Amino acid sequence: MELPGIGRLSTAIRTTRATRTYGIDALERLLREYLPEEHIVEVRQAAEFAERAHKGQYRKSGEPYVFHPLAVARILAEMRLDHTTLMAAILHDVVEDTPTVVDELAVRFGEDVAALVDGVSKLSKAQFQTREEVQAESVRKLLMAMVQDIRVILVKLADRLHNMRTLDSVPPVKRKRIASETLEIYAPIAHRLGIHTLRVELEDLGFLHRYPNRYQVLTRAIQQVSGDQRTLVREVESRIEAALAEEGIKASVVGRRKNLYSIYLKMRRKNLRFLEVMDLFGFRVLVDQVDECYRALGIVHHVYRPISDQFNDFIANPKANGYQSLHTTLVGPRGVKIEVQIRTSPMHQISESGVAAHWQYKLGDASGRRPEVRARDWMSNLVEIDQAETSAEEFVANVKIDLFPDEVYVFTPKGEIRRLPKGSVPVDFAYAIHTDLGNHCVAARIDQHLAPLSTPLENGQTVEIITARHAIPNPAWLNFIRTVKARSAIRHFLKDQRVDQAERLGQRLLNK
Repeated sequence: MELPGIGRLSTAIRTTRATRTYGIDALERLLREYLPEEHIVEVRQAAEFAERAHKGQYRKSGEPYVFHPLAVARILAEMRLDHTTLMAAILHDVVEDTPTVVDELAVRFGEDVAALVDGVSKLSKAQFQTREEVQAESVRKLLMAMVQDIRVILVKLADRLHNMRTLDSVPPVKRKRIASETLEIYAPIAHRLGIHTLRVELEDLGFLHRYPNRYQVLTRAIQQVSGDQRTLVREVESRIEAALAEEGIKASVVGRRKNLYSIYLKMRRKNLRFLEVMDLFGFRVLVDQVDECYRALGIVHHVYRPISDQFNDFIANPKANGYQSLHTTLVGPRGVKIEVQIRTSPMHQISESGVAAHWQYKLGDASGRRPEVRARDWMSNLVEIDQAETSAEEFVANVKIDLFPDEVYVFTPKGEIRRLPKGSVPVDFAYAIHTDLGNHCVAARIDQHLAPLSTPLENGQTVEIITARHAIPNPAWLNFIRTVKARSAIRHFLKDQRVDQAERLGQRLLNK
């Protein structure tokens, strides 16, 4: 049993440490690296308001509550977000946890800050029957607010990250529930938006708290082999760098241990034992120009033998979140498999920060805008899911399906690339083009050959959809389609059809 005096002392020590790390003075020192003084003054005013609003509130760890929103703001400041986002981060809990209302924030700090705070705030539990229902509705509200301003989700991801960092003080049952939610929703959202830095930490912390025993076993196994791996990493780094320098390519080569959660998922997906996972470490090669990526690829393949079926060109075919890089797997020293990723510095900035790169770097070329464009495409898809008039639980289930797809790249007859989840069929392709095309499709031509609508599509195929004016969606399609857009559109059509049939039946009965 802890004595009261010792408890107060430990709380005081934690508070002092939090002040040193997350206090407003520490935050201001970071902000001076990239924000003008007038914006820093506004951030401080928001912090002072939050401190007054949260006065007397404490976290489970015992420290004053205000250090949590300040820590959230610091995470976003490290990503170089604008001052409006930082103010919203500092104020993000005042509406939910204090008597403060959104209108008061709008008057004091502006409509943008108030809208961001309102988007992040959870719904009141009093409106719903169960915790699952309020959770689903809150996620739905959050994602719809993100459609209006993507900074809403950036604040929420930073909020979730700090909560995960301090999850030890939460009871075990609640800890596992929060960790599961993080792995199922928030880490995939960070991935979809291309924010690698947040995704990796959310995944590893989620893995730690959701499966603590598996996490510890895997950590110990990696530590046992890491000594040899460090030597291997240094050897590969120096050899690739030297080979590139000989050919006149200035490059930075960095080796790292792969994300612990990704190793665990690979073991589960491929049913592998730990010792069968050879590529525990990956290597990142940064060059100056896009053409140097392909030149570097040839040089790397000359240094180490490539594994032919394990190469991906995400520069020519970027991922849905805008990620661009060349990926190749090689047979490294002593027969160990190694993965090498080759990209330019702007590509690397986008791979680390995704949509946040817009505020960090103000990139003006096509690659700089790509995460924003792809994020907007995904968010428009969320609107379509929401408009399908599903329950909140079904909406969240559909979003989970849509968040983390393996992709297949196919072409329209005009040569345009369409990205679809792996296992998609021509019906998915038709709805990806336009809802009317999907509603009236009757057959497909794949590489000029007639094929059933249930045929799984493969990379590089050209797909043409055949339609008929009076054709309507077939309920059996729901058994094999993969995209949420197609599923929502078909269900919406069938629901309207049933309503129309019921109305006609009612009219006939009334006439009789």
